[in-house]
Amino acid sequence: MIAVALAGDTLGWLQATQRHDAGTDATMTDTQCLPLLGWSEWALLPQLGLGRVLAKIDTGARSCSLHVEVSQCGVIDGIEQVAFRLRTGVRGPLQECCLPVADRRLVTNSGGQRRERIFIRTRLRLGDWEREVEVSLADRQGLRHPMLIGRTAIAGAWQVDPGRRFVLGGQESRP
Repeated sequence: MIAVALAGDTLGWLQATQRHDAGTDATMTDTQCLPLLGWSEWALLPQLGLGRVLAKIDTGARSCSLHVEVSQCGVIDGIEQVAFRLRTGVRGPLQECCLPVADRRLVTNSGGQRRERIFIRTRLRLGDWEREVEVSLADRQGLRHPMLIGRTAIAGAWQVDPGRRFVLGGQESRP
């Protein structure tokens, strides 16, 4: 069984702690067993049909967040849906998406303000790794990274090196 714990400074390091369930009380810390991410990486959201998105890996944030220009909720066939528009690059065209609303929750932003946000469920791909995650839709205009990847999305799968960027490859320039 692998459990993830935060350690170090506020940027945090994710460390994997492997417990042996064979009747022993031995606990071993092994950061070598998980692949490495930098604090900034290119992410893909394949279900949305988008190109790569510049993402900040933030172990201080609980959830993922994606910048949207505009969003509107409605009910289609008895299911609440959210239609939204976003750009994956600085000068890229607006792209439209529509997905079911997974949840509505109060989220505290980095400025300490609490606001209700809409969450969707979608696939997140980092390198060859992919899993379904919850992502809040937010106004991140003016921030360098249109996407924020929080600790719950990467827990148990990655460790983060806060001193490196683009460990998975790719150029530092925006698409």
